[in-house]
Amino acid sequence: MPSAGLCSCWGGRVLPLLLAYVCYLLLGATIFQLLERQAEAQSRDQFQLEKLRFLENYTCLDQWAMEQFVQVIMEAWVKGVNPKGNSTNPSNWDFGSSFFFAGTVVTTIGYGNLAPSTEAGQVFCVFYALLGIPLNVIFLNHLGTGLRAHLATIERWEDRPRRSQVLQVLGLALFLTLGTLVILIFPPMVFSHVEGWSFSEGFYFAFITLSTIGFGDYVVGLRQGCGAKAAPGRRPRRGSTAARGVQVTPQDFPISKKGLGS
Repeated sequence: MPSAGLCSCWGGRVLPLLLAYVCYLLLGATIFQLLERQAEAQSRDQFQLEKLRFLENYTCLDQWAMEQFVQVIMEAWVKGVNPKGNSTNPSNWDFGSSFFFAGTVVTTIGYGNLAPSTEAGQVFCVFYALLGIPLNVIFLNHLGTGLRAHLATIERWEDRPRRSQVLQVLGLALFLTLGTLVILIFPPMVFSHVEGWSFSEGFYFAFITLSTIGFGDYVVGLRQGCGAKAAPGRRPRRGSTAARGVQVTPQDFPISKKGLGS
């Protein structure tokens, strides 16, 4: 009966796969918590300490004024505005940045460091993605078809002469070597040089980008943006540590208790 076949399929294939999927998520959650929670707590404590030191050095500001300024910085950063420097900073929507954003849309990476803020831009982004994402899938499908056709010829290599077999093996080895260099080795080296990252950070960024995960914690083009010394191109997180990389002085924020309270 159809119901019996459905139950058999569910018990024989779907249920074990679902259990394995949930267990994999639980394992990842446990490991990520063990690796990242302590570092997050240290960053939070360090940021709170820096705020207290700032308030001690500049007594014209109180705790409420400081929190208001941090909120302004966070809102500016979320909107894609660089809080460091002045209004002469390069635009986030020049042609290069716009082209980069269009690529993140159609590839569904979505770093989150840049997004349209106008209603017209948001509406256009929706329709642009509706057309661009299928176009990207078609392109990748044709690319995969070509690679699969090439691999299909290798499956019949036993029927070929010995010399042809050797040439095919060498060609495959060269293809895999060049692919590894182009995708996983060369980009991290470029990012390390251009963005000031370590090789591991460049490798991490390349993998997160190619897998279309796109966390947005590392984004190209922010070398002079966030002011962080350890990772010049790393984007500060949205949270308690968002303003940690921004050097704040009273000249940047000439507000007294009276000015904010009025």
